[in-house]
Amino acid sequence: MRQGLAIALTVAVVLVVAHGGALAWNCPVQIRAAEEAIKKAEAMKLGSEAKGLVEDAKKLLAESRKHHTDAKAKIDHANAMWKAKAALAEAEAAAAISTP
Repeated sequence: MRQGLAIALTVAVVLVVAHGGALAWNCPVQIRAAEEAIKKAEAMKLGSEAKGLVEDAKKLLAESRKHHTDAKAKIDHANAMWKAKAALAEAEAAAAISTP
């Protein structure tokens, strides 16, 4: 019984360590945050400058999704994350200069 538990625990630790790099990438979380910020901004009365920011945010978000979906290396996930964060920033900026 003890030996089986020790083996199971060892296997679990090895799996966590082996997949640790994959767990560090949270592209979907960043993409969702950008999507929500864009929706929030679109619900506001947007001026022409804010509309431009939202359009830029949408373009960055589309590129982020593409990098994440087509990822073949860590750099693809890194690009997905920075583009999602940039989209989030653009959408938040649009909301900041708009009225509800």
